[in-house]
Amino acid sequence: MTGMNTELTKGLTILMAIATGLVVASNYYAQPLLETIATQFNLTTNMAGFIVTAAQLGYAAGLFFLVPLGDLFERKRLILIMTSLSAIGLLITALSSHVWQILLGTALTGLFSVVAQILIPMAASIAKPSQRGKAVGIIMSGLLLGILLARTVSGAVATVGGWRAIYFVAFGLLMILMIVLAVKLPRYHQKTDLNYFQLIGSIGRLFCSTPVLVTRGLLGALSFANFGLLWTAMAFLLASPPFNYSEGTIGLFGLVGAAGALMASQAGHLVDKGKGKWLTTLGLTLLLLSWIPIAFAKYSLVAFIIGVLVLDLAVQAVHVTNQSTLYRILPDARNRLTAGYMTSYFIGGALGSLLSGYAYEHGGWEGVAIAGIILTLISLVVWAIGIRFDPTISPSDET
Repeated sequence: MTGMNTELTKGLTILMAIATGLVVASNYYAQPLLETIATQFNLTTNMAGFIVTAAQLGYAAGLFFLVPLGDLFERKRLILIMTSLSAIGLLITALSSHVWQILLGTALTGLFSVVAQILIPMAASIAKPSQRGKAVGIIMSGLLLGILLARTVSGAVATVGGWRAIYFVAFGLLMILMIVLAVKLPRYHQKTDLNYFQLIGSIGRLFCSTPVLVTRGLLGALSFANFGLLWTAMAFLLASPPFNYSEGTIGLFGLVGAAGALMASQAGHLVDKGKGKWLTTLGLTLLLLSWIPIAFAKYSLVAFIIGVLVLDLAVQAVHVTNQSTLYRILPDARNRLTAGYMTSYFIGGALGSLLSGYAYEHGGWEGVAIAGIILTLISLVVWAIGIRFDPTISPSDET
């Protein structure tokens, strides 16, 4: 195994956080632009929402089929190749003249932007055990900030240069990122006796033999379904009366959720202290409560902003706790655990985006809020059943 003597410095952690944020952001530039794209290509609300779904389904496919490659190949080279292919997807979207080309570019970008999920377990492997949760939390802050700020940047760039401009800018940013990673990222290769197909098969066996993975996978899927539900429907809500906001203004709402992302490192620190179960319960409770002010969005913008802030904080707390818990139970299978968990996570996000378009079209904003409440109640039931499988992690755990 090469790379074991590499120290996860603060600078390297921040670089990994920035990298995950930039790469994952590529899947979310479309969200504040959905109304504009729908108008240009004469799409229905459901079809426009499928642009986001295509990115998330591509991401889910990449998680299951590509992330396990991190257990087979040297990770630095793999990260650089996948980043370049993700950038090509952005360029296809920027140059598209038909909606199928947008879907193709979006799916390609989503498929290879799973490079973020190779960086995270790599950091977990390099970090000292006592700092693992905090390191994962910092990098997850970068990931969620990328998801949220993508909307703000996308809306602002679209206001100046049209909806295609952000994809050209993002392509350039990923090219620059590749150069920086080529210079700064250490080489790391964790050898395994399994071949690729055995690795893929082992993900299914991990779900069958590891109840905590099932529980955490379901919690991740349901919490990110909430996230996709809210952020996909938000563009349609804010572009319609009584708001009638532009893409730039809609994008600014990403700044609201960004505050929740900044709490990720603290969430990881609490897991390091053995408070993962408590934090999960708190996160799910806050997630449920967040939909109450969100439901009143048409009547109070302040209530809406508070609800969005609480929801993003809750989703982040649950997600960081899920990953930090899983990284401690089977150190030799971190990439496969990541593949299994994150596949569940982004399938949940894709289903949330699909549900969002359906709920908004048939029940308006109130229908979206009701769907969110139902999803969260299901999450609480899953946690009530699965909490007994969760490992008890003490602050001195050095796994």
